[in-house]
Amino acid sequence: MTEQPPALRALAARARHPEKAHRPDQAQPKKPDWIRVKAPTSQGYKETRDILRENKLSTVCEEAGCPNVGECWSQGHATMMIMGDICTRGCSFCNIITGKPNALDPFEPGRVAHAVQKLGLNHVVITSVDRDDLEDGGAEHFAQVIRAIRHRSPGSTIEVLTPDFLKCGPEALEIVVEARPDVFNHNLETVPGLYPSVRPGARYFHSLRLLQRVKELDPAMFTKSGIMVGLGEDRQGVMQVMDDMRAADVDFMTIGQYLQPTPKHHRVDRFVSPDEFKGYEKSAYGKGFLMVSATPLTRSSYHAGDDFAQLRDARLAKLGRA
Repeated sequence: MTEQPPALRALAARARHPEKAHRPDQAQPKKPDWIRVKAPTSQGYKETRDILRENKLSTVCEEAGCPNVGECWSQGHATMMIMGDICTRGCSFCNIITGKPNALDPFEPGRVAHAVQKLGLNHVVITSVDRDDLEDGGAEHFAQVIRAIRHRSPGSTIEVLTPDFLKCGPEALEIVVEARPDVFNHNLETVPGLYPSVRPGARYFHSLRLLQRVKELDPAMFTKSGIMVGLGEDRQGVMQVMDDMRAADVDFMTIGQYLQPTPKHHRVDRFVSPDEFKGYEKSAYGKGFLMVSATPLTRSSYHAGDDFAQLRDARLAKLGRA
C-alpha cells in the first residue's frame, strides 16, 4: 500500500491517538518484499466502498489500516465494525481512534443487515470497538446485529470478533452466545508477557477464560483467536499461547505479522519470515487445532468465509474418525 510521508503519519497519530502523543517516535523499519501489497483500485473495491458509505458503516479494514483491504473489498468482503469508530481502550498496536464514544445507534443493526444482503455475503464478520462505557460492553447490540442479519440473510453464516467484556458481568458473554453466531472470535493478540506494553487495558487470562466459557455455554459453537508476531515475543512464548488456546478448546488460530501504524505505536521488533510462519502453522496443527492461518499478511478476518468452510469440513472429518 502507498505509505504517507513521516510528517503526515505523525500528524495523523496525534489527531487519532492523543494518549500516545507524548510517546517518543519509534523507528519504522523498511518492510520486506513479502509484506508489500498494491494500493486498491479495482471496480469491486469501489462498489464495496460505496455500499458501506451509503449505509453509514465503519469497517475495521479502514480504521485499523488493514493491508488486505484491496483484495478483500474487490471480492465484496468487508469486516463491519459496529458501535462507532471510537474505542475506550488505547492499545499500543492499534490504529483505531481512542476517546469517548458516541451513544449507540439503534438503527445500526438494520443498516448492517441491509449491507450484508446487498453485498451478497455468504459469510460475514462483525467486530466492534471496546465499549467500556456501556454496562454490558455492547453485548446486546451485538445480539441485535446478529438477529437482524439472520432475518435479512438467513443463508449467511455469521462470525463475531468481540471485545473482552472485561468490565461486565458474566451475562454479557451469555447474551452474545445466545444469539448463536456461527463463529465466536476473540483475539489474544500477543503473548502474556507483552500485555502490559501492548494491551495494557486487557488481561490475558480473562481473554483466555472468555473463549473457554463460550464452549461451556455452547459446545457446538466454533471458537477462534489470533495473535500478532514481531512485537518482541519469542517462539517459546508463541508455543505457550498455542497450548493455552488448545486447553480452552479453541478451534481456529490465526497468526500474522504486526505492522506499526504510526511512529507513536509499538515498534516492530522484527519481520518474521514466511518460513517461520510455516513452522508455526505446522506446530499449531500438531497441537490439534482444526484450522490454522499463519502467514505474514494473515489478519483475523482474512479469507474468513473460505476458512469457515474448511473449519466446518475439518470438524466433520474429525467426527467421522472418532
